[in-house]
Amino acid sequence: MEDKLTKPAKREIIEDFANEIKKSSKEGAKPSFEVIYFRNEHINNIERPVLEVPVEILRFRKNNGRISSDVLSYEKNTGPLSERSEKAKKILRKFLEDKDPKKTRELINSIKLSGQRNAAIITADGFLINGNRRKMALDKLWEETKDERYKWMKVVILPGMDGEGGPPTNKEIEQIENRYQLQSEGKSEYYKFDTALSMRSKIERGMSLEEQLGDDPNYAKLSPKEFQKVVSKCRDDFIEPLNCIDQYLEQLGRPGLYNTISTGISDREGRWEAFFDYSKNIRNKLDDEYKRMKMGVAEDEIGDVEDIAFKIIRKREFPGLPKAHMIMRKLPKWLANKEAKKELFKLLKIDLELPEEVCSDEDGNEYDERKKDQIWNRKNQTTLINHVKRAQQIIEQEKERENPLTLLEAALKKLEHENMDPEAIKLADIPKAMKLARKVQETANSLESDFFNLQKKLKKLKNKFSKS
Repeated sequence: MEDKLTKPAKREIIEDFANEIKKSSKEGAKPSFEVIYFRNEHINNIERPVLEVPVEILRFRKNNGRISSDVLSYEKNTGPLSERSEKAKKILRKFLEDKDPKKTRELINSIKLSGQRNAAIITADGFLINGNRRKMALDKLWEETKDERYKWMKVVILPGMDGEGGPPTNKEIEQIENRYQLQSEGKSEYYKFDTALSMRSKIERGMSLEEQLGDDPNYAKLSPKEFQKVVSKCRDDFIEPLNCIDQYLEQLGRPGLYNTISTGISDREGRWEAFFDYSKNIRNKLDDEYKRMKMGVAEDEIGDVEDIAFKIIRKREFPGLPKAHMIMRKLPKWLANKEAKKELFKLLKIDLELPEEVCSDEDGNEYDERKKDQIWNRKNQTTLINHVKRAQQIIEQEKERENPLTLLEAALKKLEHENMDPEAIKLADIPKAMKLARKVQETANSLESDFFNLQKKLKKLKNKFSKS
């Protein structure tokens, strides 16, 4: 097991790679220097030289947060990905290319027009900490044009074994990536799913969420209380949905296969948004007894609600109905309605697993997990669509019945109920009952005033049109 980053372990420097970088690096035509976010150098305004290094000898880091989901899924399916190998270089480059094709093309066009504006940051042995996408763009430009300009990349090289302060620790590398990730101007935004995986990876390796967010200048002037609110929101927006995804993948028997959730911002089959809304609107309510009871869910029904939500998310799209992420927002109200809840609970009869005989082709080759999702959707779509549609119809019919007049009639009926006997109340509850009665009276008076004013307004309009 990898050591926690709380231990300041130095990153291993591959000597052969480091020698290759030393021999091949050169000063540009116009020697320049940059201050980078390393240790406290940006605070003390310490400059490092910008050198030029052949693009072909630079190597991608598999721990790049932008491609976290791709790398984790690949290693789960295939085994460890060795950054030292040429095979890994090609695989990582493909992940970067596919993550956000539109932004990739924009970056290529920008470098073609204006050249490389900012220096990348590399370890002494040539692994990119900041600049993975720029290397990928330069690679493609060289392949397309064979223009000598694209054979070299401007870099700042971090110290090696014999450098001042020694090579960076693993935690310092995480800090550098985190700090540059927050400087988003002119960069491809990290897809939220990969941001969540990157955040959790940093937490697991010793860099707390507070430390990660503490690097963001937007939060520098916040009070401790305000900053904790930001941390809490970040946990709710990223870490908690990711925990829900892990639970879903465990239930499907595919832990760690994050590419079955989404491959990137342009993935039509992506489910990150649905898990975000599930976490926010359902999962956190199931953990709170008051919110859970308000939603109409008993303690022994928590697992059933999770199962129903996961099936709706797996289906993803419902013809004539909102997509899964919108259904997650509506689900609490649907569950609170007894008839709609009955319809939703009929989804429990669907098996989340597929029979083994439909998981392989005619030659016995097992389908990948995305293909299995498609088969599962086709097999269960009629049942899923019918019950979800019926639940929505029940809610819509209830809305039609609940107009202001019917609501007032129902309120009056409850106030005149035979059980509304003041003498039946406990002595300790009388102050609360009086407070509620005053609130009812205030609300009734306010509504009467609103109706009176509306009546006057309508009479004026009626008179105005009758005269004209």
